[in-house]
Amino acid sequence: MNVLITGANGFVGRYLCNDLSEHFKLRCSVRNSVAVGDGMFAVGDIDGSTDWSGALAEVDAVVHTAARTHIMDELSSDPLAKYRRVNVDGTLNLARQAAEAGVKRFIFISSIKVNGEQTPLGQPFTAEDTPAPEDAYGISKWEAEQGLHQLACETGMEVVIIRPPLVYGPGVKGNFSSMIKLVAKGLPLPLGAINNQRSLVAIDNLVDLIITCISHSAAANQVFLAGDGQDLSTTELLRGVARAMGKPSRLIPVPASLLMLAATLLGKKSVAQRLLGSLQVDISKARHLLGWEPPITVEEGLRRCFEYQDK
Repeated sequence: MNVLITGANGFVGRYLCNDLSEHFKLRCSVRNSVAVGDGMFAVGDIDGSTDWSGALAEVDAVVHTAARTHIMDELSSDPLAKYRRVNVDGTLNLARQAAEAGVKRFIFISSIKVNGEQTPLGQPFTAEDTPAPEDAYGISKWEAEQGLHQLACETGMEVVIIRPPLVYGPGVKGNFSSMIKLVAKGLPLPLGAINNQRSLVAIDNLVDLIITCISHSAAANQVFLAGDGQDLSTTELLRGVARAMGKPSRLIPVPASLLMLAATLLGKKSVAQRLLGSLQVDISKARHLLGWEPPITVEEGLRRCFEYQDK
């Protein structure tokens, strides 16, 4: 089977290209020609006019990871327009060309932000929940999903949607990287009494789910939530990161309500909500429909992050 992976030099794409090479014949697309080698295609900017014809020739399945990712400090006066250009127009343009080229299955890496930003404790998001995205990034991913479902109905190309929560692993950037740096500095953190629950997904587990969805017949035209199958409080996560690093966890037990009040007064309410609130995902659909289980634990995923750094 020939598989095209978009965003091959991104965090998820790099791992996919490495792991899928053992199972499939790969074509990998990147944005800039500098990164092009054997089996690689430079496609330039991704939007509604990108030409994918060279990369799609004789391809059976597409795994679309390329996206305008979530930006914490968005400076654009119209962020939704920027997200739509890449995540909606770019995705649907690729999918239409894929269908015309005879691609049988299109796997779209979406985001749990399509479901929403928080869950009540003990009430995880499911794949069947009514989407409720709150920010421009989540809205753009949901609009792309809707367009893909419509395209599947019109063309017969199978579409698979995967919505991961925070993805972590060796070389990760963003919020997880910032947290690692804080723990590494050994600074006391007022997060020793947080009783929330949050779902994460190790890059190894996400890649394994994607590989399963490429060829499993039951994955066709389904939506799956990705996760490690083990939720952690912010306090537990910080302790786990410290343990994996071989560092002490210096966590001060400050009540969550006091932290939220302080963050709100400082204009950092959204940051506090991510640290203090719950966001859980239910992966039972993938377990039951695909027979899939996350191959590694959270502990193993965290340990691998720092094995990589030590090399």
